[in-house]
Amino acid sequence: MENKIFTYKLKQPTEDELKSVLGASYKLWIDLIKYVETKFGSAVTEWKYYGAKSGWLQKLFLKKRNLLFFIPHSKYFRIGLVFGDNAVSEILQSNLPKEIIEEIKNTKKYAEGTGLRIDVKNKKNLDTVKKLLQIKVKN
Repeated sequence: MENKIFTYKLKQPTEDELKSVLGASYKLWIDLIKYVETKFGSAVTEWKYYGAKSGWLQKLFLKKRNLLFFIPHSKYFRIGLVFGDNAVSEILQSNLPKEIIEEIKNTKKYAEGTGLRIDVKNKKNLDTVKKLLQIKVKN
């Protein structure tokens, strides 16, 4: 079982703590935020505590729309996305990596949509997230 980061409810993470935990992948997170703002418009981040099991997560909003969940880990981060039916159909027809398409095919659909989590450890992972965001925003 992986160790969760930022699990103390009474202390919201600081930017310096985030930089320290993420290490080199902090640059990838900043790149993702800049990408969203350049491509889609002003983005807002908000820390939210989801309990001892999950700890503090950061949500990224475009206007009032929840775009993604940012889950910090030691030296990398995980992105959680939720897609509606139209976006899922487009993902299944896309040229995204096979493992992403298979995961979408095999993931249970909930009322809020179909969820997907991607570990971002390098630029290739980040590029996949960017393509998924384009699909999500369009749909």
